[in-house]
Amino acid sequence: MKAQKLSYLDGVITIDFDICNGKPTIRGQRITVESILEFLSAGNSFEEILGAYPTLTQKDIQDSLSFATQMMANRYTLQKIA
Repeated sequence: MKAQKLSYLDGVITIDFDICNGKPTIRGQRITVESILEFLSAGNSFEEILGAYPTLTQKDIQDSLSFATQMMANRYTLQKIA
């Protein structure tokens, strides 16, 4: 059985288990939300990210932040492993 493809924020954020190991990506491209967040947390500006990824838009970056915010609104239980 093939895994279902998911999309969020009107299809801007997509999850396809055949692309980037199922990590959330921007519009099915091989650019992960995680990568965008890493750039932002490292202090890169929107303009620098757009320069590195010319297929992105400013809205894509904003939607990545919105998606991450929505994910953090969920309840999580962390467990120590080994």
